[in-house]
Amino acid sequence: MKKIYGDVVLITGASSGIGKATAEFLAKHGYKVYGTSRKAYFETEEQVAATSDSSGFIKMIPLDVCSDDSVKKAVSYVYEKEGHIDILINNAGFGIAGSVEDTSPEEAFAQFNTNFFGTHRMLRAVLPIMRKQGKGLIINVSSVAGVFPIPFQSMYSASKYAVESMTEALRMELKPFGIKVSMVEPGDTRTGFTDQRLYAKDAQNSVYKKYFTKSVTSMEKSERNGPGPHVVVKEIARIINSKNPPIRVTSGFSYKLFVFLKRFFPPRFIQFVISKMY
Repeated sequence: MKKIYGDVVLITGASSGIGKATAEFLAKHGYKVYGTSRKAYFETEEQVAATSDSSGFIKMIPLDVCSDDSVKKAVSYVYEKEGHIDILINNAGFGIAGSVEDTSPEEAFAQFNTNFFGTHRMLRAVLPIMRKQGKGLIINVSSVAGVFPIPFQSMYSASKYAVESMTEALRMELKPFGIKVSMVEPGDTRTGFTDQRLYAKDAQNSVYKKYFTKSVTSMEKSERNGPGPHVVVKEIARIINSKNPPIRVTSGFSYKLFVFLKRFFPPRFIQFVISKMY
C-alpha cells in the first residue's frame, strides 16, 4: 500500500470485528497501528519492542471514547511515542434495539455518547496534531443505517445519521488545512456486533413486542449470514490509498446498489422496501 498520509494509524474499537480486521490488515502492510479498547492497558517499553518490527505493528492501548480524560491520555500517548498521527479511524460503536417510545432518554444518550460524541471527542483531540502537521486522514465508520433508517433501530440509525452529517461538514472545514475526511458505510457484516447489541429495557413488555421481535430477528439473521469484516477493510484500504478520497464509500455490492438507487426513487418507495425487509 502507498503511505500517502504517513504510517501511524490510530483506530478506536480495535479489539474485535471491523476494527481488529483493519488493524491486522494495515500492520501487515507496514503501518504502525495503535488500536484501542476499554480493556487494554499501557505496556512497558520492552513489551512494545517485542511486538514491533520493520513491517509494522499493532499496539493496543486503553481508551474509552465516552471519557474526555481517557481520549486525551490515549492520543497524547501515541503522539509522544511517534511524534505524529497520520490516520484516525473512528470505529468504536454499538447498537441498541427498541422502538422510539420504548427507548429511555438515558438509553438514547448512551447510544449517542459512544457513536457520535465518542467520534467528536476523538476529532477534537487529534485535529490539533493533524493541523500542525499540515496533513492527515480521518475515516469515520458510519453505517447504511445512516442512509436508510431501520425500524426498531431508531437511535442507532439517528447516531449514524449524525456521524454522516458531521463528517460532511468536517470535510469542508478541514480542506484548507490539507486534512482529508471520508467515511465508510458497512451493510450487514458478520462480526461480534450482533451478539453485543443491547435492547431497550422496556422492549420486552411492549405493545411493539411482536413487530420488534420480527424485525430484530430478520436483521440479526442477515448480519450472521453477511460477509466478514474483510469487505469493509477493502473499502477502508481504498480510501487510504486515495489522494482525494470520496465523501463516503458503501461496502457490499447489494448495498452499493441500494444507495445508488435511492437517488432515483421517492422516499415513500424506499420506506416500503425497508419495511418489507424488517
